[in-house]
Amino acid sequence: MQANLLIIEDDPEISCMVAEYLAAEGYHSTVVHDGEQALPQFLSASYDLVLLDLMLPKLNGMEVLRRIREHSRVPILILSAKGNEVDKALGLRFGADDYIAKPFSLIELAARVQASIRRATQYAVPEPSSLDEPSLLCYAELRMDPDNFKVWKGEQEVKLTAKEFQILKLFIQHPTRVYTKAMLYQQVWNEEYYGDENVINVHMRRLREKIEEDPSHPRYIRTLWGIGYRLGEQ
Repeated sequence: MQANLLIIEDDPEISCMVAEYLAAEGYHSTVVHDGEQALPQFLSASYDLVLLDLMLPKLNGMEVLRRIREHSRVPILILSAKGNEVDKALGLRFGADDYIAKPFSLIELAARVQASIRRATQYAVPEPSSLDEPSLLCYAELRMDPDNFKVWKGEQEVKLTAKEFQILKLFIQHPTRVYTKAMLYQQVWNEEYYGDENVINVHMRRLREKIEEDPSHPRYIRTLWGIGYRLGEQ
């Protein structure tokens, strides 16, 4: 089945070049050129991945990203000339799955699109039948429903991104295991780890801000300095 992509890019030359190249790779693309068009277009159809520029007219890319994440866990790959670490970290913090800075290789872009869609497909959970009993994962005050991608802390639901959900699920499923950053990256991103600690750090910090009373003194996901992370007390 042909994957359906939404390209949100204000430069007609870049958007046309990307759409044509990805069409040759077997993808169907819809293109919009400003932030105000982006969300209505996203909600009007079903997309497998979003390619999002940050420097958009009318509504900036970070706000578009935030609004899409209110509705969907669809993979989002940021395309931007703003290639510094702050913008990359902000994009990941707002819920993006990957980031590629302009100018970029179309071959690399196609590979990242394929990898993002593959990861989303591998982690997709089929809808439970009416005969299925709900199966919750629990640790202390945390409850996780893997079938419906929901997490509660006590009686309050916690909204997690797809990557945050996968990280927490991994720890709760293996409560005694210590994970290095390389192990986390391989398990959650399903790719080899090449030492980019920023991706892990941003997602871990964001997850702790959502589940911990005091993120600077975490109770649930502990840091073992020089080693990695584990669930709960050492």
